[in-house]
Amino acid sequence: MKMTSLSTLPEEAVTHNLAIKKKVMLRPGDLPHLTNFSQARFAPGQIASAHSHTNMCEVFFVEAGEGTIWINTVPYQLQSGVCIAVEAEELHEIHNTGTTELILTYFGLRIEPVSA
Repeated sequence: MKMTSLSTLPEEAVTHNLAIKKKVMLRPGDLPHLTNFSQARFAPGQIASAHSHTNMCEVFFVEAGEGTIWINTVPYQLQSGVCIAVEAEELHEIHNTGTTELILTYFGLRIEPVSA
């Protein structure tokens, strides 16, 4: 069992834009296949640059705010209550297009190689 609280966790930089801050609630090794369980806060105008993962899929849940996630060059609107799953190898980029903070809670799942 592991218990964490957002109120006591330190802020860390998001890899894809060091100005965006996150709090990591679970890390690799805490649960099988889980790469992270985190909450990120994007100020208006902030962007997590385009990237993909070869061995991980990600699930994003919009807690507050609005924005756009581009997946393989297709834009999808983000607003409070929306959940979106990004498959391994899908190129994705997140923009806060609103006037308030965009708050995303997200987790990654490690993909195991398929045996031949």
